[in-house]
Amino acid sequence: MESSPTQGRSWQTITGALTAQMGSGRAGPKWTNFLCPVHEADGQHHNPSLGVRYDPAQGKTIVRCWAGCDDQDVLAKLNLQVRDMWDQLPDRGRGNHRDHARGHRPLPNTPPPQPRMSLADRAIDYAGFPVPHKPNRGKQVGPAENVASYLYRWPDSRIEGAIIRQRVPYEDGYGKAFTQRHWTGTEWDSTGFAPIPFRLPELTEAVAGGREIYVCEGEQDVLRAFDAGQIATCNAMGAGSWTREHAKWLDGAGRVIVVADRDRPGYRHAAKVAESLHGHVGEIRVLQAAAGKDITDHLDAGLGLDQLEMVPYLDRHYRQPVQPPRQITRSR
Repeated sequence: MESSPTQGRSWQTITGALTAQMGSGRAGPKWTNFLCPVHEADGQHHNPSLGVRYDPAQGKTIVRCWAGCDDQDVLAKLNLQVRDMWDQLPDRGRGNHRDHARGHRPLPNTPPPQPRMSLADRAIDYAGFPVPHKPNRGKQVGPAENVASYLYRWPDSRIEGAIIRQRVPYEDGYGKAFTQRHWTGTEWDSTGFAPIPFRLPELTEAVAGGREIYVCEGEQDVLRAFDAGQIATCNAMGAGSWTREHAKWLDGAGRVIVVADRDRPGYRHAAKVAESLHGHVGEIRVLQAAAGKDITDHLDAGLGLDQLEMVPYLDRHYRQPVQPPRQITRSR
């Protein structure tokens, strides 16, 4: 089959094999989704989870299962090989003199192995998030204004610290900033505090009572979830700051919903939270706003928490139970 100007031989080979074996694909803005021949070939109804797209810069067709199936396993089910993902493998050159003297054709150079992408990176690639950059708002033109404070307490309601949310005026608009305070028992110190989750008294009661718990990225989203009638928590200082020390307070919870912000740091943060909880709680879901960036935007759009959408790759992976290590039987 002759390839189009924008899609090369590898695209024709792979999509042709998929169409013949799994049926037609569903075209999207970036990916065409097919049923996965590894885990969706049982004849039952599935939401197609195998993404395929052509990269003209590399002359390569990329195959990616959002459920986490290995690319080579997918290709093997289609009776294809990794080399079929490339339009034309780069030539090694003239080869050595002995091979030419014997009439041997030089073998094509196998493409260098690509580092295996993490689940978070696969989800980010699928979403097509741009690389974040800090906007240039010019010089700061006034003092920061405190607009909210969030107290962090121990289960007995003793205050441990606080996060102060600030609004900072610049030449071109406003920015936001966060600072930490530690309560010594008699005064506030401008330092960090113990790694405990936000709204810990309510959180510990929810774990003991088997209630559903939401883990958000920031305090504002936590408070909005409470307003919607749910128990929620987060760590101080936003994305990337969650640790196993935070996670241990959720050990034994029945169901935890990790809500990812719709951006690169948000997806990576959600993966970190889910990984720390995997095997320590009954069930994990990794969801995101159906409108806007976060829970606050989602609720402001008039949507309910039951209308959050799954995060590709992350949700399917972490809602599965942790698999025990395989036991190797040695013959005597």
